[in-house]
Amino acid sequence: MTATVDLIADLGESFGAYTMGDDDALLDIVSSANVACGFHAGDPRVMDRIVGECVRRGVSIGAHPSFPDLVGFGRRAMDLTAEEVRTDVMYQLGALSAFAAAHGTSVTHLCPHGRLGNLVITRQDYAEAMVQAVAQVDPSMVVLTQAGAVVDAATRRGIRIGLVGVIDRNYEDDGTLTPRREPDAVIHDTDAIVERTVRMVRDGVVVSRTGKELAVTTDSVLLHGDGPDAVAVARRVRKALVDAGVTIAPLAGANALTAP
Repeated sequence: MTATVDLIADLGESFGAYTMGDDDALLDIVSSANVACGFHAGDPRVMDRIVGECVRRGVSIGAHPSFPDLVGFGRRAMDLTAEEVRTDVMYQLGALSAFAAAHGTSVTHLCPHGRLGNLVITRQDYAEAMVQAVAQVDPSMVVLTQAGAVVDAATRRGIRIGLVGVIDRNYEDDGTLTPRREPDAVIHDTDAIVERTVRMVRDGVVVSRTGKELAVTTDSVLLHGDGPDAVAVARRVRKALVDAGVTIAPLAGANALTAP
């Protein structure tokens, strides 16, 4: 049983005049935040405000870098080179780190967004590029990911990793997330999400969309903050975890994995 887990949400995804999600309400629920860094969402004003609110509320700050794809919200595949991935991730880390420094704090983890987050699990060149960017900027940072190529790359460089459970997405039998082009990729049933979360964290099991039980390690539970029911789901998930005897704490604390 996992006694401690990080409750994390993707935040700061508003852009200019467009508002995405209720960041303020979610910041009262989560222990960590993945903050958009301007490539798929977010802008300098949004980043500054979210970082400031994280500091005020004691929420750990993580970078949420993406492909440079504002129109597609970072969910489209882009034919980037590994060098482009490395420098794009460094650029976004640098931007968020500047706002963190201005508020007297630092970025504690990195969690790649969208299609980049999917591809670094299966593409070794992208995984190596992202981990290299972290190692060059701040090797004490935790990389939040799923099992796959990133874990291997981080292990070789001695970078700490945390494994994330994506509670509102279906899994394939190989442990990857069901592609969003599939109609059942996203789970909308709140009761199912809550039950799934507790089982992931407490029992180390998630059921794929074909019904296969998969063994998982869950250091962090990911909440998507852009859905209409995001806040209500987040409250129920937190309550269910606490009722199950699970401690909620930031990933950068003692529950972060250390690469062997």
